[in-house]
Amino acid sequence: MVVPYFRFMIIDNCNFPDNLLYDPDNFVWVDVSNENSIKIGIIPILSSIAGKLQSIKLKKKGTNIEKGKSLGSLESLKYFGIVRSPLNGKIKEINESILSKPKQVNDSPYEFGWLSTIVPSNFNKDLNGLKKIGDCHIQLKSLIDEFHVRCFKAFPDYEMYELGTECAATLTKLDELLTKIDIGKIVYLASDDITADLELTRWAQERSQSILEIRQEGMIFHFLVKKEKNN
Repeated sequence: MVVPYFRFMIIDNCNFPDNLLYDPDNFVWVDVSNENSIKIGIIPILSSIAGKLQSIKLKKKGTNIEKGKSLGSLESLKYFGIVRSPLNGKIKEINESILSKPKQVNDSPYEFGWLSTIVPSNFNKDLNGLKKIGDCHIQLKSLIDEFHVRCFKAFPDYEMYELGTECAATLTKLDELLTKIDIGKIVYLASDDITADLELTRWAQERSQSILEIRQEGMIFHFLVKKEKNN
């Protein structure tokens, strides 16, 4: 099977495929390639706002949905909210896999983390309310700035904010955390120690762990660390 290739518009490290349409006001994307089965999911901005998802509930297959009404709800330790439908219609299918693996929506919002498909009842009218990425990128950029969104190469399972902490103490805490989590899990670490990039790189080599990403914004370093082995 040939997998179609699509380009992405990258806005502040967040990806937005150009083959989709967007409803920025409700943080959702829409795939209209099949007019009889419109696929819907959330954009990375909402994923970042919500954090690591703990629970997802979706309206059942066969439910009639009005535009602007709830398709389901998302819940994390710091967030609870509903996902509003960009279309009128009837739910044709729901993504059963994300009900048991909610973080799949964080990890793969466009591919494996879609929410529902809808058979539209007023497709042409509802289509007018959706935007191509080229028509809404300024609005999306504004939302990224407003909600202080950061998109990384992978979505973290754990977070460490070590501002005002010496790097040696931070690495001790990181070692302790890694003893408690599973191999393959990802830790986001923020540090304002001026030696953090050098020290964390050295630490990763010594521990045989992976640094997936290093980013510096002003005086703050942002790291993604993946646990590769038990030490």
